[in-house]
Amino acid sequence: MRYFCRITPLVLLLFCFSTAPAQTETSQEVDTALTGMPPPAPVTNLHAVDTDDDHGHSITLEWELSVDDGAGQNSVVSYEIFRWVPTEMDMLDTLRSQLSSISSEIRRADHVTSEMKHTRALLQTRFRELLGKMPELHVRYPEKGVWRQVGKVGSQSTSYVNSGSKDSESPSYIPDYTDYYYRVDAVTADSSVRAASEIIGPVQSFGQWFNTGRYPVLFAVLIFGFLTISFVAKAKKGAELFVRPLAGIEEVDEAIGRATEMGKPILYVLGLGTADMIATIASFTILGRVAKRVAEYQTRLIVPTYDPIVMSVAQEVVKSAYLDAGRADTYNEDIVFFVTQAQFAYVAAVNGIMLRELPATNVYMGKFYAESLILAETGALAGSIQIAGTDEIAQIPFFIVACDYTLIGEELYAASAYLGREPILLGSLKAQDYAKAAVIILALVGLVAANFGWTTFTDLFRVAN
Repeated sequence: MRYFCRITPLVLLLFCFSTAPAQTETSQEVDTALTGMPPPAPVTNLHAVDTDDDHGHSITLEWELSVDDGAGQNSVVSYEIFRWVPTEMDMLDTLRSQLSSISSEIRRADHVTSEMKHTRALLQTRFRELLGKMPELHVRYPEKGVWRQVGKVGSQSTSYVNSGSKDSESPSYIPDYTDYYYRVDAVTADSSVRAASEIIGPVQSFGQWFNTGRYPVLFAVLIFGFLTISFVAKAKKGAELFVRPLAGIEEVDEAIGRATEMGKPILYVLGLGTADMIATIASFTILGRVAKRVAEYQTRLIVPTYDPIVMSVAQEVVKSAYLDAGRADTYNEDIVFFVTQAQFAYVAAVNGIMLRELPATNVYMGKFYAESLILAETGALAGSIQIAGTDEIAQIPFFIVACDYTLIGEELYAASAYLGREPILLGSLKAQDYAKAAVIILALVGLVAANFGWTTFTDLFRVAN
């Protein structure tokens, strides 16, 4: 009797498993009987391929509509897309969640303990090991796996892109070069009444080397590169390349001459940028030109700096300019000096210099922020000629209204090439001018073509994401 009691639960369990398929097969009939709605016809001609022109981690599915979608019973309201995944995927998601949690905890912690680092390293090791097994685990389809819904589209839809992230720690990550199996369910208003399609697979995702939807960008890069190389070669051979004059730079010599006649100094402000910013680098070139003219005219130059590294570079630039002018004996290291890295403390110090020294000319070239108007207004009160240039769009209006001359945006970069006359800088500047002219012409032609419906021309410049 005791043996019978022990064996009975096992027999019942086996019986349940043996009858499970029959229950699954009849469940739809029960649902149909309860709802009075027959199941719709499944989708047909299901195809799954790797998504073209992408970084990988994406599968595109296409199918033909169910005959009951918009016709027949007209009962299909949506399509649900399922992908077969191994049961270990749940463990992978758990590890990913734990790894994200410990990483967030480490970022928020004031002090990261060795235990926290060890826990994260352990989780990362387990995660990578299991992730590396994913291609192998997908091969065992259909054993030890489940169908997981990965997307849903409305009726009349005939495609779906199962796209994932490139980041392996993202929940939407889809490994490349892994066998995937899909099915599409046609679903009625009662979600329990549905029809599954045939299973499609295996299909793998992989990245492409080039996005064929971006040929216009490729052609533009090749043409611009050719122009740049051509003009640089011409400049190296000594050819005179015409560059449109910049009023602000043309007035530098006159402003220096005015300062010499008045016996007043010239104040040069490099802004609040660091030495690795393009605007600051362009400003160094302009500073070299100004310092050379100052050395020739024997006028005093004042260069207060905000950043210690910028100060060091500026000192070398000014020193080289004095050497080029043949006035190395008049160079003084105090021409360029460090003030402070506190924004408005620096501005207050520079304003103090303006009001005490009353410079004849103020030159603002580089990266400027909220202090731009304060500097320019103080310089105007001091009666100085002011020349400014920055690539900060929000500060340009303040310089325009308060300064005599302003270099707008990219003119700051053009000024460095205009003054330096370096073949590489001059050649690239000339190529940019031609490229901008081409863009303007093509934009005008495209505007006309779009208004007259000439889609052949506009389609040449269509760029895919």
